[in-house]
Amino acid sequence: MAQTPHSWLANPSRTREVLDGFSLYTKHRLGQNFLVNDSVIGRILGLAELGEKDVVFEVGPGIGTLTVAMLPHAGAVCSVEADRTLPPVLAQTCARDSERFALLEGDALRVDVGALTDAVRNLGIEGLDPAPTKLVSNLPYQVAATIILKTFEQMPTIGRAVVMVQAEVADRISAKPGSKAYGAYTAKLSLLGTVTGRFEVGPGNFMPPPHVDSAVVRIDRDPARDPATGEPLSPAMLEATRGVIEAAFAQRRKTIRNSMSSAGYAKDALDEALSATGIEPTARAETLATEDFIRLADALSQVGKE
Repeated sequence: MAQTPHSWLANPSRTREVLDGFSLYTKHRLGQNFLVNDSVIGRILGLAELGEKDVVFEVGPGIGTLTVAMLPHAGAVCSVEADRTLPPVLAQTCARDSERFALLEGDALRVDVGALTDAVRNLGIEGLDPAPTKLVSNLPYQVAATIILKTFEQMPTIGRAVVMVQAEVADRISAKPGSKAYGAYTAKLSLLGTVTGRFEVGPGNFMPPPHVDSAVVRIDRDPARDPATGEPLSPAMLEATRGVIEAAFAQRRKTIRNSMSSAGYAKDALDEALSATGIEPTARAETLATEDFIRLADALSQVGKE
């Protein structure tokens, strides 16, 4: 017996049928490459582990290929789509579970958690907390990195992200100190979450095939902690650590002391803080772990205090 597909849209013929039915064509400027392999959908669902209490935030649903697979498993799905030609398509493809589907039109980078929560609340689902709990998306590649970081920074109720991104972005997300892909983005994201899963997705799984390799990454919220107390960082210390990371990586080829002093940190204060933490002034930012940036931010906050 043939296995029931996770998404009835996840094959080339059905995708083409829907696109032709609405006289649409793929729009590369919006990063639209439609996923047409149902086994990939199944693996995404496996990483997402959706339940009836989950409210999914989806960016760039396209024609609903991933959306229709998530709806039977989640409490609700709220999708944000920038292409104004696609809402009529989604109204049709998601009709079976329309009572659990909310759609916002516009730029996902401009949507805040309040808008998502209101959209889900308006569905009137009894007993469901409308705050988003998971980001699950085949993300538009040109804004994927920004959306992931913004989501973890500005949507505290989201505990997990399972996202399709360009392989290069996946490398940045999961990079370790000392590697070529490790940078300010990696360090800032690691203040909020930890990579707990990944698999590769080749161009042949999409229509049309993109010119880059892709990967699905799972990130679980895992707030950075104060190395001294073991407690989650306070909002003030979190912001201070972000500032240290940005300054340390501002001029990547320079030593951390020179890069941070060029960014406005006083050299005397830097010298005192670096000495207190045992971080070499000649070290470069890409060699430091998240904990090092936290310790440095804390030491800088103590400079001049008794």
